[in-house]
Amino acid sequence: MPAAAFFFFFLCRAARLLAAGLALAAAVATGALAQGGARADAPAGPVRFGVLPLGGAVESRALWMPLLDDMSRALGVPVSVHSAASYEELDRAIQRDEIDMAFLSARIALEAVMQRRMRVVAQIARRPGMPTHRAVLLTRRTGTPSTLEAVLAEPERWRLARGDNRSVTGFLIPQSQLFLPRGIAMETRFRGEVIGTHQATALAVANGDADAATNNTTDFERFREQFPVEAARLHIVWESEPPPGAQMVLRRDYPPAFQARVQAFLAGYGQGKGPRADAEREVLKTLRAAHGYAAADDSALLPEAQLEYQLGRQNAMAASWVNEAARARRLQRIEQTYKDQVELLRAAAPAAR
Repeated sequence: MPAAAFFFFFLCRAARLLAAGLALAAAVATGALAQGGARADAPAGPVRFGVLPLGGAVESRALWMPLLDDMSRALGVPVSVHSAASYEELDRAIQRDEIDMAFLSARIALEAVMQRRMRVVAQIARRPGMPTHRAVLLTRRTGTPSTLEAVLAEPERWRLARGDNRSVTGFLIPQSQLFLPRGIAMETRFRGEVIGTHQATALAVANGDADAATNNTTDFERFREQFPVEAARLHIVWESEPPPGAQMVLRRDYPPAFQARVQAFLAGYGQGKGPRADAEREVLKTLRAAHGYAAADDSALLPEAQLEYQLGRQNAMAASWVNEAARARRLQRIEQTYKDQVELLRAAAPAAR
């Protein structure tokens, strides 16, 4: 073949290969985006997802991984799970910026939002007729104390199993709605205490290591499924008013477009038709979120701010002070904290919608 003809053949072949390569690259990019592939607004590293402790770190990880795997595919970024052994450990991880997204009790979520680390993006969707999530107090069915009246009459006789001070249904709600109105401080009036997860507190009473336990209807239903023999030994002697719900929060410094994609994923999860949506709804059932997640903003934490305000006032009024001026200063700080919280939560709401 003459040199000129060979050169022309080479150029044509190179052009065809280049065109094919560009077409393939475009198709791959388009397909990746259609499947939720990585985009310019995605974070550089993996999204580290923190979850509330349930029975333990391993159990929490197993419950959440199906949702997180779907989220990773939809967003085009890796999503890893950080399952804490306690509320305190989870709170410390947030303080150290080791968590980028989390499903948090309302109290920890409020702290994270007030520190400007996180913003609320979703919460569990509620529907008319759904069982209402409530805090409860458990005792054994037989023996003593088996009634609420027995627990309240002589708290000094009994051992209490409860959540730590960051737990809404394990501490805040029982303290504010049940015990403090009757002059009983949970931390000091009982003979002893066990502090742990809702599973741990229920087991403590069932196994005779405590006499009463704080818990909630959602986790006690899960406990009945996992520990039917132990659950049969227990019964609910008190239920609260509905408490502030747990919130899904996300790093505030993530790009707004990425925050919107996360919120859209959560709000749309399990809402479609077909085999994929059916599988997603099964995942939601295991997470006790049968109707999925609803988009939310920081104003969803206003009920928690009000709860902490009321509890702070209750504690201040019940405590002993060197003089009334000291009590008044404490009440003034509580008022100012609540005012600051309300202003921030309400101001953030329009931007989060």
